Amino acid sequence: MSGDDDSALIARFPGPAALARELLDRWHEPQRRYHTAAHLRAVLDRLDELGAAEYAADPVAVALAAWFHDAVYDPRDPDGNEEAAAELAEDRLPPGGRTAEVVRLVRLTTTHDPAPGDTDGAALCDADLGVLASPPAAYAVYAAEVRQEYGFVPDAAFRAGRAGVLERLLALPRLFHTPYGAAHWEATARYNVTAELSLLTG
Repeated sequence: MSGDDDSALIARFPGPAALARELLDRWHEPQRRYHTAAHLRAVLDRLDELGAAEYAADPVAVALAAWFHDAVYDPRDPDGNEEAAAELAEDRLPPGGRTAEVVRLVRLTTTHDPAPGDTDGAALCDADLGVLASPPAAYAVYAAEVRQEYGFVPDAAFRAGRAGVLERLLALPRLFHTPYGAAHWEATARYNVTAELSLLTG
């Protein structure tokens, strides 16, 4: 990503530019292939697409949570990433105010299963999972980039682990919880995830 792209992202950060730069440094770490600054930009774009500014109870908290949600990303310790990212948000954001909501939202990306009426959680989770509703070629790139991040994992173990992730997603009653996501992304996402699962297990 170019410096111009970084500048454009920093301009979208609802807080101090110095913190945005610190977070972007994390999003540019070399172990990342999918969970890069391009993913952050896509999540922010999808928040705009689904109307989070009007739909979410606290759109600023949702935007901050988007910036923090994968700011910690170690594919060798996938179970600890969201909690570490939440702790980073708790440390870097001022106490009180909306910080608790940002931290809660970051933790919610572990399950992507917001409670009914949780408009902030629905907006963030839908924007994060929106990649699942990509056109087939873009979805294939996403799946390949995820595999690259786990390049240290043998093929059989990766297929089993990835299949488990996809099965848990398909078991959710709904992948998308906002009105826009449910209407525009649900069917395509389920098609893509089912197709990838078939390739992994066939």
